[in-house]
Amino acid sequence: MARKSTILSCLIALTASQAFASGETITISTQDVQLVYKVDDQNKLRQCYFGSSIHGDAAEVQMTKNDAFPTFGTSYVNEPALRAVHADGNTSTELAYVSHTTAQEADGVQYTEITLRDTYFPFDVVLCFNAYQKENVIEAWTVISHNEKKPVMLYNYASSHLFFSEPTYYLTQFYGEWADEMKMKEMQLTRGKKVLESKLGVRSNQHAHACFLLGLDAPAQENSGRVLGGTLAWPGSWNLTFDVDNLDNLHVICGINSFAGQYSLAKGEKFETPRMLYSYSDEGTGRITRNFHRWAKKYGIWRGDRTRTTLLNNWEATYFDFNEEVLSGIIKDASEMGFELFLLDDGWFGTKHPRNSDNAGLGDWQVNKNKLPNGLGYLVEEADKNGIKFGIWLEPEMVNPASELYEKHPDWVITQPNRPLDLSRNQLILDLSNPKVQDFVYSVVDNTMTENPGIAYIKWDCNRFVTNSGSFYLPAEKQSHLWIEYVRGLLSIFERVRAKYPDVSIMLCSGGGGRIDYASLRYFDEFWISDNTDAYNRIFIQWGATYFFPSMALASHVSVVPNHITGRTVPLKFRFDVAMSAKLGMDLQPKDMTPEEKEFSKNAIQEYYGIREIVQHGDLYRLLSPYESVRTAMMYVSEDKKDAVVFTYLLEKVINGGNNQVLYLKGLDPEKRYRLNELNKAPNTYSWFTPLEGKTYTGAYLMEYGIRFPMYNQFESKIIRLTEE
Repeated sequence: MARKSTILSCLIALTASQAFASGETITISTQDVQLVYKVDDQNKLRQCYFGSSIHGDAAEVQMTKNDAFPTFGTSYVNEPALRAVHADGNTSTELAYVSHTTAQEADGVQYTEITLRDTYFPFDVVLCFNAYQKENVIEAWTVISHNEKKPVMLYNYASSHLFFSEPTYYLTQFYGEWADEMKMKEMQLTRGKKVLESKLGVRSNQHAHACFLLGLDAPAQENSGRVLGGTLAWPGSWNLTFDVDNLDNLHVICGINSFAGQYSLAKGEKFETPRMLYSYSDEGTGRITRNFHRWAKKYGIWRGDRTRTTLLNNWEATYFDFNEEVLSGIIKDASEMGFELFLLDDGWFGTKHPRNSDNAGLGDWQVNKNKLPNGLGYLVEEADKNGIKFGIWLEPEMVNPASELYEKHPDWVITQPNRPLDLSRNQLILDLSNPKVQDFVYSVVDNTMTENPGIAYIKWDCNRFVTNSGSFYLPAEKQSHLWIEYVRGLLSIFERVRAKYPDVSIMLCSGGGGRIDYASLRYFDEFWISDNTDAYNRIFIQWGATYFFPSMALASHVSVVPNHITGRTVPLKFRFDVAMSAKLGMDLQPKDMTPEEKEFSKNAIQEYYGIREIVQHGDLYRLLSPYESVRTAMMYVSEDKKDAVVFTYLLEKVINGGNNQVLYLKGLDPEKRYRLNELNKAPNTYSWFTPLEGKTYTGAYLMEYGIRFPMYNQFESKIIRLTEE
């Protein structure tokens, strides 16, 4: 009788809530964008509008039948945002509005949470939003909990669901492979599902990136049109689903990839999904990019207000074949050329199993005294004597079977029992669902830093994805939790490292761009977008990456020719001009350079310091796409619009036309006058920019009439500095 009474009380309370809530309007707003929800007469939450701000008239938006967070098991027949099996085996969930709160947080962030509850079960879903006012970015996630007697099994648990009703939709996806990251392709969506996803668990962006652009009613354009951009902040498996229904409405469902990842949610436990980041613009993809960059520099990356250092890395210079003398020489050369830091890459560790190749040593983070008899401390001192800083490479999540760590703890790796080990790059992944393994991984970083307090920089690598997914730590009934628990463990390690070492610069690397996401970048200063350092390929790779991630955090290195991956030979100037459009570094052996090449490099590095603030802290404008033209161009404009820098490259030699495109500049103050100067000039070579050298023009002239000068030769490049007069 008591149970019936409780149920009756709940139903009465819910009915009262329904009567009160009907017609409620909930608005998620930035300066220029609004997402509007309403509660209908059935107490269902409906998405009624998403687009440019309609200011105070949000309440006038008409009611719709668009489920804000559709669930499986009711009348909804498209891709659900949530699918759960309740404690009694019921496979249906029907959510009703309960309440919402909105608070203006410090620093221009509006926080909103909307509580939904099942109409029968004590099962709650809270839709959470941060609206970043000035940056025009909306962050969405969900928190799921229940008070049922037994665990509830979650099969689908999206971070976000958005609804659109347009005549046409054009999706741009970002995809690739190792050494070929961030390629772009646009397609028109038709009825049915288009799924972008990763099931890799770790290094989850190797084959596809959790980012998209969506052109509404037209293909996405750079400077016009309605566009939605999105990226998921999660370094694990992910899923972005675009479901066009039988009425040509589009449902966008984003979050963790729940394939093989059903989650048993205990009573009272709160399951928080990762953050999905959106930016909407009616001014094209360029505005989307600048929104994400401004947001990232303030909220999305570690110390986004600080200028990033230049460095020389020894990886492509030596690979595993080095000793103390060789490294000391590189440190001296790096200093003489003007770099600010030397980074020692893979191969410095291992005693019983020395790291002389990728076959052994991972997991044994003791200095190899045969290579470095005086330890890392000696190299730190060498760097200090030469006036530069010292950095170190670590891959603490991984282990070689040929290691003392694996010999002691074979149960610490991700693998299936009674199956052969499945190696990639001759290594296995440590199981970060295990707290002891988390402590070990943290200790790798902590011990290295404690023993060598002069280390100023860490390159954190991760060179394989998950196969044979199994955990010796998790119980049999929770093996499917591994995909989530690994990431939770990883992020907790990042947080511990940052709490103790807030001033150490850390690069996020995963065999190149295999792990680039804003959940990780909260703890990292920069990222390595690709192991492919070929300047030609880097133009395309960096073009795609900068739609969502700022150039200040994108490490771009000058490397040797012929390039070690592609075999391509391009001029040193071209290599520098590409690398200088992001965060400049170098990956080669200085002793192999000619005196002329060293002198050019020294001058180029100084030229970079003159424009570094503009490149790293300015606004990015794309002028000519490498996907549409053999000549490509981009520019950065300082926030006060007093300074700008233009980068342009000719990718192919064209005999008749195609190399004389007008560069219509963007983002300048039309009233200001700007002086034009070419930087990083090639020695003993005539520049076709010479007739414009030193001349001044108004911003209006440069944007409407443009800059006109030809480029003739493949791999010809120019950097043009604009300074307010």
